[in-house]
Amino acid sequence: MIVQNLFEGVFSGNEEEIFEEIIRTPGLLIERIISTGQSTPEGHWYDQEQDEWVILITGEAKLKFENGDSVTLKSGDHLLIPAHFRHRVESTSNDPPCIWLAVHGQLTH
Repeated sequence: MIVQNLFEGVFSGNEEEIFEEIIRTPGLLIERIISTGQSTPEGHWYDQEQDEWVILITGEAKLKFENGDSVTLKSGDHLLIPAHFRHRVESTSNDPPCIWLAVHGQLTH
């Protein structure tokens, strides 16, 4: 067994978001995402094949959905985004950086 820490290697001011695979099995992906002020490029929408459950461990982020809804997440907030529910990241904090855990898979019926 190898002990790892979600806060290890987190730096404010990274130029790009960091996506790190933690666990991958058939039908399941758990990843750590580190955001430091990034947002989804204007006009781009994520349209994912699988459900995504995210929890924001630190920081603050705003998500926008194609249907016009938006949500602001703060440390500890979590959200289930169903497959093909188009969304984008409007903003992420830099100080503190956003540390996300994202779980991708068949999570809804």
